[in-house]
Amino acid sequence: MGILEKISEIEKEIARTQKNKATEYHLGLLKAKLAKYRAQLLEPSKSASSKGEGFDVMKSGDARVALIGFPSVGKSTFLSLMTSTASEAASYEFTTLTCIPGVIEYKGANIQLLDLPGIIEGAAQGKGRGRQVIAVARTADVVIMMLDATKGEVQRSLLEKELESVGIRLNKHKPNIYFKPKKGGGISFNSTVTLTQCSEKLVQLILHEYKIFNAEVLFREDCSPDEFIDVIVGNRVYMPCLYVYNKIDQISMEEVDRLARKPNSVVISCGMKLNLDYLLEMLWEYLALTCIYTKKRGQRPDFTDAIILRKGASVEHVCHRIHRSLASQFKYALVWVSLWAGDG
Repeated sequence: MGILEKISEIEKEIARTQKNKATEYHLGLLKAKLAKYRAQLLEPSKSASSKGEGFDVMKSGDARVALIGFPSVGKSTFLSLMTSTASEAASYEFTTLTCIPGVIEYKGANIQLLDLPGIIEGAAQGKGRGRQVIAVARTADVVIMMLDATKGEVQRSLLEKELESVGIRLNKHKPNIYFKPKKGGGISFNSTVTLTQCSEKLVQLILHEYKIFNAEVLFREDCSPDEFIDVIVGNRVYMPCLYVYNKIDQISMEEVDRLARKPNSVVISCGMKLNLDYLLEMLWEYLALTCIYTKKRGQRPDFTDAIILRKGASVEHVCHRIHRSLASQFKYALVWVSLWAGDG
């Protein structure tokens, strides 16, 4: 039985198993096995690298945004509208067959936008260049999930399932669990909160499934078995995601209002160029970028040339962006903070 067949069997068993106290250990082991098989499926082939056109592009600019979605939802049209890059758009599916980069210039920042080929159901198993698309998406700072507003929630749930299966966690934070394998001493288990989803026995069973018999485990929040497995595996990517519903000119105002009120969602129309400015504002917020301007003594700041850094950056980060030797010679700085309308 191949890996795909094993994954399918485990998924079917999880689906038909009732969730209760009696089955929680069995379900925990099944989820651990499922995570192991999915990790094996995504491992690169050990055979010689295949010749052909490269897929990924070099990371550039101040941030990287991956544009993913099913075929014919408007990704290429969106790229052409937001950047100076022309991406082929047509009424048939799979117009885009490789990764097409563009640059959004906004508030002095250069944001790299990647138009990825349309994902189809089963992408995590390699269908339709799915693994390559997902591998590029893992390198992004923010994911824009482009959805067809005329097709309801079907596309969103399918895409979330595909990304979840390959370790991409959208709009979630890393579980607050301390985990450290040891050379001996058995498994040390502690928690600082009351656990309702995991127990010491279940934690031990999951660790044994991964051939881990000596480790320190400390739960600092009430996490699920899936979240604990994510900590063990250690290669999960946690990134913000904007759900962008395109083609709102083809649905009712009531439906537009419903979609717009959903968390992390923006409604647009590429065909009629509706709400694109608001989408840029939301993207800037999700990227958590900030503009820093330098000034000479006795002169006004130069607002034409901003240093773009992530929020929370220190003066040392600014020094490194100006010149790598500046930080070692730096003594002090005067910092002014401007609070614009809408800032916290």
